[in-house]
Amino acid sequence: MSRPGVLVVFAGLPGVGKTAVSRRVADRLGATFVRIDTVESAIASTLHPFGDSPVGYVVAARVAADQLRSGRPVIADAVNGLQIARDLWVDLAAECGAELHWVEVVCTDPAEHRRRVESRTAEMPGHALPSWSEVIARAWEPFVEPRLVIDNLGDVEAQVERVLIAIERGRPGTPSDDPM
Repeated sequence: MSRPGVLVVFAGLPGVGKTAVSRRVADRLGATFVRIDTVESAIASTLHPFGDSPVGYVVAARVAADQLRSGRPVIADAVNGLQIARDLWVDLAAECGAELHWVEVVCTDPAEHRRRVESRTAEMPGHALPSWSEVIARAWEPFVEPRLVIDNLGDVEAQVERVLIAIERGRPGTPSDDPM
């Protein structure tokens, strides 16, 4: 039987810098990187748009489960703005006996956040990017899970280090880590 894996789930609105941090954390840990945008764009480019369907999350969770059962760490990058999406990851960690860490990424400078959203370009076929008005109108339910909150302004590597230290300590973060 393989040892339990580590599941680190990133959450945050589009454009806050989740992928910039989560991809680097995955690289540093030698972890499997699962990005919901990649899954959803593959589905959209081969089938049809899925609107509010959770299919991208479900597919990513199944891929993550295979990796966790093999003892590999997994980094999941998604908005995770609704409790139902977060519950999927909580259930997955419990099912696989994985240590779960939540990282909420925010950008407390609205002008910088908007600049990031408006300057992004699609990275792959089917990758739909939201407008600024869609980002600020997006549904977001407050976290109930303990988490590490990082304000992704300035040096990305400093944020990566904070995440790696929290994982090393085996702590998912606490609400008191919230910078707001």
